[in-house]
Amino acid sequence: MVVYLLEKSRLTYQQPLERCYHAFYNLMSDFVPDLKEKCLLTDNILDYWFVSQGKLTVPSIDDKEDMMYADEAFDILGFTQDEKYDVFKNTACMMHMGNMCKDFVPVGKEEQAEVKNEDNCVKVAALMGIDCEWMITYFCKPKLKVGTEWVSKGSSCSNAASSVSGIARAIYERTFRIVVEKCNETLC
Repeated sequence: MVVYLLEKSRLTYQQPLERCYHAFYNLMSDFVPDLKEKCLLTDNILDYWFVSQGKLTVPSIDDKEDMMYADEAFDILGFTQDEKYDVFKNTACMMHMGNMCKDFVPVGKEEQAEVKNEDNCVKVAALMGIDCEWMITYFCKPKLKVGTEWVSKGSSCSNAASSVSGIARAIYERTFRIVVEKCNETLC
């Protein structure tokens, strides 16, 4: 299998009649009993901005059945339980990152981004296994190299949200590539 053009922009924006990637709706289907708890997900797809902008259901698609096939396919392809749950957690992480984009508020006369509620940040950091404060600083006050010095520069809310969206799209692509590589490794 080869990855050609992966439409990463569809992760962060959909037209009203377009649906985000099915994997997100599959996670919400309740086929895997403990999945939502492990992925820090609620029961309502509308709680996740990235995946609820467009169409939420398609009459010809059964998300629970699709999740059954996906879960079975991971097993057949030789994914360990940890590898399988890592893919699921990365997928859920992107859902939480969409909500992070809405958590930035302008502060001070320069209207630099700060996070008004860290709940989504805490979930993303937990799923990714990274430090929450470091992540927030990375998005709100990124470091730039000026000459030989590194300086922190405050981001606007728009820039911080764009950075979160960009990282979410990169996680999507890398997770997709990991799955494709595992498929190729197993099938060859």
